[in-house]
Amino acid sequence: MHDRLTLTPEVAAALAEGRPVVALESTVISHGMPYPKNLETATALEDAVRAEGAVPATVAVLDRRIRVGLDGEALERLAKGGTSVMKLSRRDLPVALATGVPGATTVAATMIAARLAGIPVFATGGLGGVHRGAETSFDVSADLDELAHTSVCVVCAGAKSILDLPKTLEVLETRGVPVLGLGTDEFPAFYSRNSGLPVSHRCDNVHEVAAILRAKWELGLEGGVVLANPIPEADALDGEAMEQAIAQALRDAEHHGITGKSVTPFLLAALERITGGRSLTANMALIRNNAVTAARLAAAYAAAAV
Repeated sequence: MHDRLTLTPEVAAALAEGRPVVALESTVISHGMPYPKNLETATALEDAVRAEGAVPATVAVLDRRIRVGLDGEALERLAKGGTSVMKLSRRDLPVALATGVPGATTVAATMIAARLAGIPVFATGGLGGVHRGAETSFDVSADLDELAHTSVCVVCAGAKSILDLPKTLEVLETRGVPVLGLGTDEFPAFYSRNSGLPVSHRCDNVHEVAAILRAKWELGLEGGVVLANPIPEADALDGEAMEQAIAQALRDAEHHGITGKSVTPFLLAALERITGGRSLTANMALIRNNAVTAARLAAAYAAAAV
């Protein structure tokens, strides 16, 4: 284990015994939702993973350590931290470790921590990707490059629908990242189940996914895998209505001059306002669904090693 990591005893024991562990990001706690909804969601995600027989490992940087697995006090600290908590991607990890600034991990940073700890499965809400208008702004999430070379499977409801989904999939194809659809031929559009865009391969159960992961990594093909897991039908929002809401949120962001890592939190907050809270409810539902699926995948992957 890397000497910058601190694992909880629960996570360390599970990894040592070959039991399933699921990594969870922490930006959903610090930047994705207001308090106390963020803390309630973080706790619910961990409970959902445990209910499936796996061990949750929420990742953050606290007190100059990459923490893999958080106790209740650490979760509360992140949930109440507000703007004092840094949003960490690959470039930001060394800054937080060196300065002692508390940090919540994005998809990219969580993948790095999971890989260092030996956790192959990670659940999140949605990937970062190519932003709309990237042909002029060059705003492309570091998550995509991380997927190209860090060997972790990311279970998600597609990429966040505020993004340019066709361009995001093009970049993933160029980077050699398999995009698997769980029970679907289409890449889900985060709040809605369909985008009209194909995944690279459909899988109808987590055992098939686990076999693909093992085949990829046993071949020495470094890099991640995207498991696109559509939001449950009962929780999905109308795609056309969401496109209209996203267009309004993008206009608001442009009007306020929002750029860089502030764009995604701003847009998500704007969507919550525009949809009267329905986007937040859907977000919570899809994240929980991804945590459950990730726990089942982690169990299938661990069982295949026996």
